[in-house]
Amino acid sequence: MHLLPFLAVSAIVVVTPGVDMALVTKNALLHGRSAARATAMGVNLGIFLWTLAAALGLAAVIAASAVAFTAIKLVGALYLVYLGLRALFGSHEPAIAPAGGSAFRQGLASNLLNPKIAVFFTSLLPQFVDAAHAEPQDLLLLGVLFNCMGVVWLLTYAELAARGRDVLARPRVKRALDRLSGVALVALGFRLALERK
Repeated sequence: MHLLPFLAVSAIVVVTPGVDMALVTKNALLHGRSAARATAMGVNLGIFLWTLAAALGLAAVIAASAVAFTAIKLVGALYLVYLGLRALFGSHEPAIAPAGGSAFRQGLASNLLNPKIAVFFTSLLPQFVDAAHAEPQDLLLLGVLFNCMGVVWLLTYAELAARGRDVLARPRVKRALDRLSGVALVALGFRLALERK
């Protein structure tokens, strides 16, 4: 197992902005620290479930199946567009923090409905194990390490983003943030829908 190169690559992947960070940012700025943390934990549960799927070979089946990949991708894209439109059309209403369970489910669903994660895990993890002696537990260990890095990063990021909420909670700024996060989530949904393996 090539642990140090894996950790270096994982660190870059974990901190690279994407759908997960956009959702944590939205909930941090609009609904506060607890919603941001719940979103981050939902995202990371999704990553852990994809890790298990990769170790058991299920992620490879999804990555190889054009039908499964497309179905998950389109449902995920629709979900992101739905979240984005809710943010856009709700931008004139006062901020109501989602219950922790709701923010958690947003993070979990956005991650589970992203088949690029399946492709990512089935293409990344095997590169860091000895192909001749690769065992499912090796892939699981690497996935758990990746997940731990993700938990630390997203919880830290959620905390930092939530600190900016006090400054950004004024009604006009809140409406602008709602619209911006809504447009970003809709755009990420369309990007996911058009994504190829």
